[in-house]
Amino acid sequence: MLSVAKVQRRNAWRYYIRGVAFGDGRRPVGQSLKDAQEMAGLPPGRWWGRGLAALGLSEGGQVSERQLELVFGEARHPDADRIEQRLLDDSADAATARQATVLGQPVEEIEARKQTPLLALDFTFRPQASLIVLWALGDAHTRRVIERAHERAVATALRWIEDEVAETRWSSGRGRAKTPALVVAAFRHYDNRDGFPLLHTHCLVLNRVQRPGADGEPVWGALDTYRLYQNVVAAGTLYTLTMTTEVCETLGLATVPREVTPGLRSVMEIAGVDAELIDWSSTRRQRIENALEVLTDQYVKDHGRLPGEKVRHGLGWQAAQDTRPEKKTPRPLKQLLAWWKASALLKFGTQMVDGLLERCRAAGAAIRARVDPAVDMALAAVDVAAVVFTVRETFSRRHVLAEARRHLLETLRGRAFPPGLDDSIADRALLRYSRRHTVTKPGREAPAADRMTYTADFPVPDRWWIADAEGTPPRESSRYERARLASLAVQGAIRDARIRADTATEATTTTSAVSAPADSRDLDEGEHDQVPPHAVDHPGRDTALTPAWRSAAVHAHLQAAMPQEYAEGRTTDPETWTTSPERLAALAKLTATTEARNRALAEADAHHRAIEERESPLTDPATPGGPCRQEHEQQRQQPGHGQGQGLRP
Repeated sequence: MLSVAKVQRRNAWRYYIRGVAFGDGRRPVGQSLKDAQEMAGLPPGRWWGRGLAALGLSEGGQVSERQLELVFGEARHPDADRIEQRLLDDSADAATARQATVLGQPVEEIEARKQTPLLALDFTFRPQASLIVLWALGDAHTRRVIERAHERAVATALRWIEDEVAETRWSSGRGRAKTPALVVAAFRHYDNRDGFPLLHTHCLVLNRVQRPGADGEPVWGALDTYRLYQNVVAAGTLYTLTMTTEVCETLGLATVPREVTPGLRSVMEIAGVDAELIDWSSTRRQRIENALEVLTDQYVKDHGRLPGEKVRHGLGWQAAQDTRPEKKTPRPLKQLLAWWKASALLKFGTQMVDGLLERCRAAGAAIRARVDPAVDMALAAVDVAAVVFTVRETFSRRHVLAEARRHLLETLRGRAFPPGLDDSIADRALLRYSRRHTVTKPGREAPAADRMTYTADFPVPDRWWIADAEGTPPRESSRYERARLASLAVQGAIRDARIRADTATEATTTTSAVSAPADSRDLDEGEHDQVPPHAVDHPGRDTALTPAWRSAAVHAHLQAAMPQEYAEGRTTDPETWTTSPERLAALAKLTATTEARNRALAEADAHHRAIEERESPLTDPATPGGPCRQEHEQQRQQPGHGQGQGLRP
């Protein structure tokens, strides 16, 4: 998971130097950063990125307090003091000596234009809650595996940003250039502000990169930070996929979907980690949910309606800020581990805590035996394209790539896969199931491939209502739920077409080749996939299968890898969404409550009419109750919100 924050001139850089570099704690006044980190047992910050060579730094080197202040507080060279003093000794004036240490446009010039300079971006990487629990309560070997996987996943995501995303822009965006050389300072933290486990790393990405100038000499400029923000989700999914895969392959684990918020995408957690342990480590979640409920009630009072998806995200952010605790005193990791273990033992007992890794391995072995590590490229591509189109309608390659990585995480359940498989799925989804939405104007250069927008022609399911739990009102289906429904419907059609075609030809020939995807473009072009679905490992699997058998095997594999609520089949058709026993019971209870309320309203209305008739005996018999009575009767005949209309499936 990846979040981003700005590091700006006013006081944000002081916060990072005094707090983030000190484990999100409060450093004693007058104490140096190095001494404070050593006393608290905190790891020092480390430099990372190809851009360090231009600053005379090396990757993996320790970050000092003065370097932080110069680079992320003033946008100057990390060795500016020595450079400036050398120039002054050579009889240079003070302004010239200072200007020689500035990286790019001076901060003072930006502030003179009444603008707030953006010095860096804080990319914060953290794993899923189940991995954090396993890291906090596991043995030393388990912690080393998770920490090493975390480091490699962070490096992989940053390297992808450096190679594929990072650009610099100048002349109001008229000039652009790739800049695969970032300057990053990374700080690892072990706990949250409540002192509970939260392994995460703050990566301060400097908003300064080098590009070739007009004379060929390197020139410092600013990053295209808008482009970085656009690719945050794709980078976060790459980090999660990389870390989860390495941990699962090393420790023999697997993942399962866990619904955190109804209607939103499930989080792929480690199988075998109890929900109670996850709730124990997520101390702030309950406070945030309570604050969010208060904010939602206030929003309904102010606007007279429930908040939409975007408003809910904003209210959630506000609830998180309102419930954020004060800074703590950092503790050494050894002390934190002992405290976490004692807290978990007191609350859950020895059996749940000490047997955590064994339960995870047993659950992982069961899932690995049931889920074959194969990815059907055709079904993966159509799934990715249908989900992205239903959620966004118009999209770019970064959206498809992020969804392809989610698909691999949900389907492989922690299994390894060849490098570049996510790009192959994204390219296939764009090529075969999407069409360009960007129109290049005559006389203008076509935009780059990663700047184009696309759309598709998948059928979009209608919205329906879902009764989640007892005591909560029905909610409207989310965009993600409708996207999953659209994807599964198209996948089912492709599987049916494959099986029908393979069964028709099975009587005359038997071959080990995989049947081509049954979309119209594949059949029109006369292409056939001669490469079987990607396989990581197939111990004991037959080398030659008939097409019908292979299609059935892929279908069973996908059903086993899907969340249980999708595998049951009730989401493949909007008409059958509410036919499960749980849904029917919830809807029956809701219907009974609604009917009782309507009867109470009708009885109250009849009683009110009887009182009016006794108090007004001289009304015109042709118009009982007079004009007011007629208006009241007309209002009663028109069904209001939620009346006269059944719940849509």
